[in-house]
Amino acid sequence: MGESRYQAVTLDATGSLIHCPRLGELYAEVLTRHGHTVDAAQARRLVDTVWKEFDCATSVHEDRFGSHPEGARGWWRRFLDRLCEHLGGRRPSRFAAAELYDRFGQAAAWEVYPEVPNVLSRLRGRRVRLAVVANWDERLPLLLARLGLAEYFESVITSQGTGVEKPHPLIFQTALRVLELEPAEVLHLGDRPFEDVEGSEAVGMAAGLIDRPHGADLESLTRRL
Repeated sequence: MGESRYQAVTLDATGSLIHCPRLGELYAEVLTRHGHTVDAAQARRLVDTVWKEFDCATSVHEDRFGSHPEGARGWWRRFLDRLCEHLGGRRPSRFAAAELYDRFGQAAAWEVYPEVPNVLSRLRGRRVRLAVVANWDERLPLLLARLGLAEYFESVITSQGTGVEKPHPLIFQTALRVLELEPAEVLHLGDRPFEDVEGSEAVGMAAGLIDRPHGADLESLTRRL
């Protein structure tokens, strides 16, 4: 096997390495147990709606989790408050918010995309260094460990850890600094055209868009590395 033209590959997390197929079900299950009436489909729609609302309310590139006075737990508690406002019900208890925060930090809430372990193993076998660059909170490193993925990565760089979200240059520059590599030596892969592709290209990295519905999964994007 020849060596890759890239020294390292950085990867997004949600939508690229892992996904949460039961997101709506988990919200509905916890909220129903805590006295709120909502089904899985409605919960899924509301999660998407509230996420978009909070996107609009967050300063450009600012990390949303670190911007809350109580950190990621406080941010997600406010997220749940707003979701329940849409339901027209009473404010959820702190116990509901704490349970959801814990549930989404566990491996059982997530699935690793089928091709991911083999691709990561192949890249490591070719001496390609790997790191994660994700708009995520403090739970991500432990979650990746629980999912059996942490062993592949030299570093997990999160927006909460750097204080900015992709596509801000700083989060990608942090990855380059940690890897001690030049931008041209690193390929970034993710499922968001703006955050992942445009953000990494803006600092001089190469980029690839993960688009599974159109056949661009991790395997196809790294086949020639």
